[in-house]
Amino acid sequence: MINKIKSLYLNLSAPVKASLWFTISSVIQKGIALLSTPIFTRLLTTEQYGVYSVYQSWYSIILIFATLNLYAGVYNNGLTKWPNDSKRFTSSLLGLSTTITLLLSLLYLANMSFWNNLLGISTFFVLAIFIQVLFEPAYNFWAAGQRYEYKYKKLVAISIFMGIASPVLGILSVCATEYKAEARVFSYVFIQALIGLFFYVYDMKNGKTFYNKKYWKYALAFNLPLIPHYLSQTVLNQADRVMIANMVGKSEAAIYSVAYTISMMFTIVTNAINNTFIPYTYKAVRDKKIKDLKGSSNFLVLFIGLACIVAMAFGPEIIRIFASPEYYAARWVVPPVAEALFFMFVYPLFCNIEFYFEKTKIIMVASGVAAIVNIGLNYIGIKMFGYIVAAYTTLICYILLSIAHYIAYRVVARTNGCEDDIYDTKFIVIIAIVSLLVMVFMTMIYDHAIIRYGIVGLICVVVIVKRKTLIEELKKIKGKA
Repeated sequence: MINKIKSLYLNLSAPVKASLWFTISSVIQKGIALLSTPIFTRLLTTEQYGVYSVYQSWYSIILIFATLNLYAGVYNNGLTKWPNDSKRFTSSLLGLSTTITLLLSLLYLANMSFWNNLLGISTFFVLAIFIQVLFEPAYNFWAAGQRYEYKYKKLVAISIFMGIASPVLGILSVCATEYKAEARVFSYVFIQALIGLFFYVYDMKNGKTFYNKKYWKYALAFNLPLIPHYLSQTVLNQADRVMIANMVGKSEAAIYSVAYTISMMFTIVTNAINNTFIPYTYKAVRDKKIKDLKGSSNFLVLFIGLACIVAMAFGPEIIRIFASPEYYAARWVVPPVAEALFFMFVYPLFCNIEFYFEKTKIIMVASGVAAIVNIGLNYIGIKMFGYIVAAYTTLICYILLSIAHYIAYRVVARTNGCEDDIYDTKFIVIIAIVSLLVMVFMTMIYDHAIIRYGIVGLICVVVIVKRKTLIEELKKIKGKA
């Protein structure tokens, strides 16, 4: 069996082999971060952990403005467009990212008190953000280049090292001082900046170009229109924590953040499934095999729906394992966030068709509207009902995002000759309604563990009875991807 598996692995193509290892390293890295959560929630007070959570949220938002996400889509396009000048292209984009970051840093230094009050964090944390933003993109450029060329060995090794080093140094730092929130942030930024500095020197030494008019102009023209899309995705995932910290308190932001982070770990699975399903979708649309696509997508939607229900069912136990007693109120955040994960899987199904026909402007508009609605609902809801309502506003916005992309995908599909509904919309709606009803029921019986376990047991029985059908569907998707 071992020899058979080894032979199968060695015969994999370079892209498949690289994709496999990138997924494994991502799971390990995020798994280590998840396993370290119970330690930090016990070493830090809820307020201190809330400060760290708010730092992470503001970093994600400022990163977009300071780097324009230049290491994302535009970088891959540039490597394809100028394959023989990739080193100069890389160093020049890093130069552009550095320039924007330094300009924003000067803007902050010109009026620190104003920005500190606006962001709700001290000078130490804002400067830490700019240090991380200055150096981390260098690693991101290098990592994107490794993925582009299917070189995975060094990337996997460094990813795992960073995944281990950050929490280990964080634990040691937090234990060594009374400034625990600052120590947690410092340890995290130190590892990111140290690795980033190494690759900054590496990229600049190889490319020897800080400024290139052609490459800067190309990158700005490509990525500036995408900023609303990148920002909206970050807002949907981060704005609630920032608003809770400012409107309610940092302790409540910490409680919310723990539940949200634990629930969102499931995206490792949903993203991996969607990445596998994309090429299958493209081939099915290209070859007009819509019937096969409907069957496979129905299977995946059902699978994700059941998985989300299981995640809801074990919410209280997961919170007990990963956090100390003062975080236990976070259990009420788990059901709506777990349900939001279902719609976070559904809406990309429609997006895939929009991407296939290269109608990306619609994606930007839909994502932008959802982000604005999310901020508005958070502001009203948190004021009226408290911080837990932010989980429900997130769910509502992902439902709206799914509906918006469904409408857009139908228009795009029809204008490109696809008269039939590519997906089984009726089935998707039924699963969505059932999972929403289960979520409501689950919150009503959350303190009755036996009922929750009974629901999970019933799901397990169905999976066992239908295991042959499940295996066949998986084989079909994998075989045609």
